[in-house]
Amino acid sequence: MPVITIELWPVSPEVKAELIEKLTKTASDITKLPKPAFFVYVREYPTDAIGVGGIPLSQQVPNAGAPPQ
Repeated sequence: MPVITIELWPVSPEVKAELIEKLTKTASDITKLPKPAFFVYVREYPTDAIGVGGIPLSQQVPNAGAPPQ
């Protein structure tokens, strides 16, 4: 059971679905394992809980992690 985990700020359900689809396909193509063997976890964090270069992401990227529309 291979596990793929991606961690990012909140994204729309459509973005999550695309990530799950494409990450699974790519990993399956590379490993030659069937797609149903893969588990994909999308972990979302508020932008004030992500720091880059010592500064919260919420202060660096306007609208990053804004509620998906």
